[in-house]
This record gives sequence, C-alpha cells and structure tokens, in this order.
Amino acid sequence: MNYSEKKYLGVDWGEKRIGLALGDSETKLASPFCVVKRADEIINIIKNEKIDYLIIGQPIKMSGAKDNFTEGFKDFLRYIKNKINIPIKLVDERLTSKAADALSGTKKTKASRDSLAAMLILQSYFDSVN
Repeated sequence: MNYSEKKYLGVDWGEKRIGLALGDSETKLASPFCVVKRADEIINIIKNEKIDYLIIGQPIKMSGAKDNFTEGFKDFLRYIKNKINIPIKLVDERLTSKAADALSGTKKTKASRDSLAAMLILQSYFDSVN
C-alpha cells in the first residue's frame, strides 16, 4: 500500500448480523470481508485493519424517508461514533440485500448475503465519488 492509499470499511447493519466489506482508494473496488454480530467487533477490525474511512449503509424507506431509523440503528451509529475517530459516511442501502442475492446466485448462507450487501454499499460510495 502506498502512503496516500486509504482503506475503507463498508458496513451493512442488521439487527442480527452486520456485513462488512473492504476497499481502498487506489483500486476503488469493494470486496466482501466478513460478518460480525456486535459493534465492538467492528471497532477491533477498524484498529487491526488500519481503516481510514467507515461507510455505513443508511436504512432509507423506499419512499426516500430518512427520519424513521430504528432505535437499534441509532444506538449502533451512536456507539460507533463514540468509539472511533475516523470519518463516517452514510450511504443509501435500499435494495442492497436483494442485489446481493442476485450476485450470489443462491441463498447459500446469510453471511455471504450480508457481506455482499456491505460490498455493494461500499462500491456505491466509491462509484459516487469518482
């Protein structure tokens, strides 16, 4: 990794599972990474992987309404913001789980679906900043 390359962690938050994807500023390509169950696991990954930016899928209703986040998502976001000191960007995550199902071809495991959804969230971010 060259000195100016930045590492990104994409997050697909869910009440039961949190899908994660990695990407970097050089290739601007996101790849599925893993699935975790708790926010504190993300904090460890941010430290261990030396993440520079956190890109989190923002739950938005199909109508476009952003004001009805679940309490679980609000708690998750508040916890993350209090534990890290890197920029956080929220990205529209509508239909990423359905798109992840199409990419994987089958619903083999929920883990692959969640990390693929995180990959799509992060790739959407990369594509929007080009």
